[in-house]
Amino acid sequence: MAGESNVIKVLGLHGMGTSGRIFQSQTVISAAFRSKLPDAFVFEFLDAPHRTNPAPATDIFFKSDHLGWWQTPTVDNIRNALEVLDEHLEKHGPYDILMGFSQGCSLIASYILFHTRKTPNTPLPFKSAVFICGGIPLSVLEYLGIEVSEEAKEINQKTGDLLKNRTQALARMAERHDDIKPGHATTWDNLTGMVHDPANAEMPKESNVFGLDLSNLPEDLLIRMPTVHIWGAKDPRFPAACQLAGFCSNRREYDHGGGHEIPRSTVVSQTIANLIIELVKQIQ
Repeated sequence: MAGESNVIKVLGLHGMGTSGRIFQSQTVISAAFRSKLPDAFVFEFLDAPHRTNPAPATDIFFKSDHLGWWQTPTVDNIRNALEVLDEHLEKHGPYDILMGFSQGCSLIASYILFHTRKTPNTPLPFKSAVFICGGIPLSVLEYLGIEVSEEAKEINQKTGDLLKNRTQALARMAERHDDIKPGHATTWDNLTGMVHDPANAEMPKESNVFGLDLSNLPEDLLIRMPTVHIWGAKDPRFPAACQLAGFCSNRREYDHGGGHEIPRSTVVSQTIANLIIELVKQIQ
């Protein structure tokens, strides 16, 4: 194991408009999955370098900085963020698990692909990854020589816009949370405009994963480390999560049934904790 014997080191990488502190809180409060893990798990959370607008509702409950790894997913911006991550890994790694939510997933996936393409004989400074509601930037795929179809670009744009609309609705709901009654439908229950069928949210065939042909990937771009992919059938960005999963040959998948979020129901939290425990068994 990485680091001290019997200690399982996990580095958490937050999503756009939150922070390490917010991600830490989202994964441990109430019935969140971290509360279901053994004491051997030691979590660290890294802050992104750029100030951004708050993710919806986070500014109501959290007064910390609201940060992002990049504003727009250009290759240059992503590589700058990778330098921040690489510096942290050199100082504080190695880790057993890197765990990301949303944009944090994109950072982890980009790190792996750039590392294996540039230094294929150098071990990665972590042994496994947990991806929660996140994909991989199409700009990175194009830069590394993966053909990105117009269909994939259109789906990426449409699902990104739809997520923005849904999260804005979530923010409006949060502002009037005292008026919301038990059983009230959430913003994720609005399925209008989705490019996938939430009632049948399964991995597509490799030959067409929402516009990407992943059936014949270059050997050096296959992610072979053990991975866990957690997504919600009602998440507009479900297609991006599937695309990332398609790069991972040793993966486990779990649909938590919600949207672009980390649900904290007891059943979901325990299932996620169990998946992470099984992940550790694979790397021991």
